[in-house]
Amino acid sequence: MEQEIFKRMPVPRAYFKMALPVVMSMLVSLVYNMVDTWFIAQTQDTALVAGVSLCAPLFTLMVAMGDIFGLGGSSLISRLLGQGERQRVRHVSAFCSYCSILWGVLVAAIMLVFRQPILMLLGARADTMASATAYYRYLALGAPAIIFTLVPSNILRTEGLATAAMVGSVTGALVNIVLDPIFIFLLGMGAGGAALATVLSNVVSAVLFMILLCKKSRNLSLHLRECSVYGTELREILLIGFPASITNLMQSFAMTLTNRFLLPYGTQQVAALGIALKVNMIVMLIMVGFAFGAQPLLGYNYGARNRKRLREILRFDLLVILGFSIVMTVAFLLAAPAVIRIFMAETAVVEAGSVILRCMVVTMPLMGVILVCTTLFQAAGKALPAFLLSVSRQGVVLLICMVILSGLLGYYGVVLAQAASDAITAVLAVVLLKRANLFGEK
Repeated sequence: MEQEIFKRMPVPRAYFKMALPVVMSMLVSLVYNMVDTWFIAQTQDTALVAGVSLCAPLFTLMVAMGDIFGLGGSSLISRLLGQGERQRVRHVSAFCSYCSILWGVLVAAIMLVFRQPILMLLGARADTMASATAYYRYLALGAPAIIFTLVPSNILRTEGLATAAMVGSVTGALVNIVLDPIFIFLLGMGAGGAALATVLSNVVSAVLFMILLCKKSRNLSLHLRECSVYGTELREILLIGFPASITNLMQSFAMTLTNRFLLPYGTQQVAALGIALKVNMIVMLIMVGFAFGAQPLLGYNYGARNRKRLREILRFDLLVILGFSIVMTVAFLLAAPAVIRIFMAETAVVEAGSVILRCMVVTMPLMGVILVCTTLFQAAGKALPAFLLSVSRQGVVLLICMVILSGLLGYYGVVLAQAASDAITAVLAVVLLKRANLFGEK
């Protein structure tokens, strides 16, 4: 199976065989995120919606922590499989799994000890502190499970087990959807109930991932005795894992930065941003699904030095992601008010959310270029260009755009800052791709 998918199967068929299960996982996660926001919004409590939105960067932060060992490990494992180093794959996979659990315990402890200053940093105030605190506590306790699930969900795909990875992700998301209304409304837990549902669903996913890995995989391992790596392997994991982690950290940074710049314009704008961010995931998660579905194919063929197939996969990846992003951009530009109204009918929130959503999606094709280049650099183990892209779009470049545009255009400058950052970072991505010379061209 592995040899067929990675070496001989026609590129379009191999691409969709690997990517569609990931996209399906993302779609189910998307449905969960939409339903989660919808259930919370049904309280018609703007302060509660805003309080939960303020905590959204924390979940992204945990995903980022999991990516250190999930994406860093899967990048190395893909190249090791391409080189035929199967025994090293067992050691690397066990090491990444146990390190992610220990890292999750450390994150949970830090979050619980520094709860108040972290919430203040996120922008929680008197009207949002209660709901933000309720959500925060359960999320902190679930950090080990949330962070761990990122490892098996990524490394299973390096063996062509994309469907098994999908089963683990989808099952957790479905559990979350079922538990949300029970905890939020039936048990009257509000924001805390939404967070508890998220944590329990990740626990279910973690257990299922371990079962699937042990039963389905021929090369991956969860044996503690195999939990060891060489110094060079640890370096490769971290060199790719940290830039991948920074990508998600920058998402947290971007959400927090935008929240804080919008605070002077009122709680309704913060609530509108939270809803628009969820809707934006319709495009983003599917694009990420296609890009990360292709990443094991890119890594394997780069490790095997099959540059011709590597180039074919990259071209097809770009074609799919750009085509999808253009179609979805047009759709959301036309239907933004109707989409926002699904979640909250308050006129001010619909108007603000429509503006924010349109500004988010207008440069989505450029985001597709950035995403494809980033996953290619990660798959090839190219740490520096991966790092530069990671800290640019939703980090350094966004901060500069936010400061300049908010000063010039006020509220509209805040919501246009991400689009400006996308355009600048896309140019940087193309320049880095040409300079990297990943295809051995003179």
